[in-house]
Amino acid sequence: MIKKILIANRGEIACRVMRSAREMEIKTVAVFSDIDRNAPHVFMADEAIHIGASQSKDSYLAIDKIINACKQTNADAVHPGYGFLSENANFAKRLHNENIILIGPNAASMEIMGGKISAKQAVAAYNVPLIPGIETAITDIALAKRRAEEIGYPILIKANAGGGGKGMRLLEQPEDFESQMRLAISEAVSAFGDGSVFIEKYISKPRHIEIQIIADNYGNICYLYERECSIQRRHQKLVEEAPSSILTPSLRSKIGESACFVAKACNYSGAGTVEFLLDADMNYFFLEMNTRLQVEHTVSECITGIDIVKEQIRVANGEKLSFTQNEIPIHGHAIELRICAEDPLNNFLPDIGTLNTYIRPQGIGIRVDDGIEQGMTIPIYYDPLIAKLIVWANNRTEAIARMKRAIQEYKISGVATTIDFGTFVMNHPLFISGDFDTNFIKDHFAPLKLQPVLSNDESQAAISIVELLIERNNTCITFPQSKKELPFIENYTF
Repeated sequence: MIKKILIANRGEIACRVMRSAREMEIKTVAVFSDIDRNAPHVFMADEAIHIGASQSKDSYLAIDKIINACKQTNADAVHPGYGFLSENANFAKRLHNENIILIGPNAASMEIMGGKISAKQAVAAYNVPLIPGIETAITDIALAKRRAEEIGYPILIKANAGGGGKGMRLLEQPEDFESQMRLAISEAVSAFGDGSVFIEKYISKPRHIEIQIIADNYGNICYLYERECSIQRRHQKLVEEAPSSILTPSLRSKIGESACFVAKACNYSGAGTVEFLLDADMNYFFLEMNTRLQVEHTVSECITGIDIVKEQIRVANGEKLSFTQNEIPIHGHAIELRICAEDPLNNFLPDIGTLNTYIRPQGIGIRVDDGIEQGMTIPIYYDPLIAKLIVWANNRTEAIARMKRAIQEYKISGVATTIDFGTFVMNHPLFISGDFDTNFIKDHFAPLKLQPVLSNDESQAAISIVELLIERNNTCITFPQSKKELPFIENYTF
């Protein structure tokens, strides 16, 4: 019986796990690095243990320190959240050897699905649709080049251990094959310590559809329907929604069943996500499986009413799933906007600084998952995700309207964030119509589109203010290079 959980993570996901554990009357332990000493997740937990310096390799990735923290606090289970050690098979093995329960799948499942080649080979036995390509590590470049010509360009070279677009190269023509192959291998070695790569056909306008699954240790597997995750930059998601606006009930059922087959292929237990690409002809192809809780699990919770973290804990505790597939509803529509400390005006590069203003939106159908407070400094050491804004409504149109209202109420200053980008997406005709794909940002977004323009009345008022200042000071005014240097006009473009 799980009585105390150590959350081997930080920020919003640590807080989110603690809330579910508290409702289950399970004690929690926080771990923290130097820079997170005063972070909200530290004070939310029943106990907190300092585990090292600010860099993640010295704290949140330090397996020995986390296991020692479990022993110090008598924690009998670990929830890894996402990122850090959440898909680390060695960590899973170490916990097992120490008789500490991992709230997640076993190491063998992680190893199978952690390599894209082994994952493809495993699911092929269940006739899950695969993207045409070479499902083995490339060792003979000349042979791979011939196979690429058979598949037809454009193709993708992908790292076996890849993620987040690292070790990935798009090839439009065969002349670039060998040079791009070498670059992909080099990047894969640098990012993952594994230089194995494979190739597959490039789908030019794909939708990114993923299925939330959960399985127990008794052979029961359910899918909690799909999430649409096609609004991405650098292969990383910014806006997610559930359900997708384009899946028919029949296609939803087929993809859901395929996701369950993927779970069977690796003897999966716990919550996981199976990702698919959907082409323009509504054909779907297996992409990968994430053997952990996803950032965007929230929208699946909103439309099904299922607390996925609680189900993870129950499964890890040896319990059967508390529902069957036929008992899972789809109720309404949910959208999540990732609030990242990134500057959309500067190619979404991470930003750091102090949250001078941080005011959350409120009202019916609004959920904010975060782990920050006003006055906190956003550190440079970790992922730039600082919060998730989730809305739920009876239908997609109402959900979009609610998201726009929530964004207007969300007040953040001191660091650049993706919140204004969220407004751009919610107002874009293609998003509203549901006619978009993973190229949405590349094809339709430009920084200038976030610059508000003054109305005629506002322009005249601004001119009058400037003329008055000139008259009073009897001098000329030089406008600064950056709007941040002039706070009282920072929201306007002259």
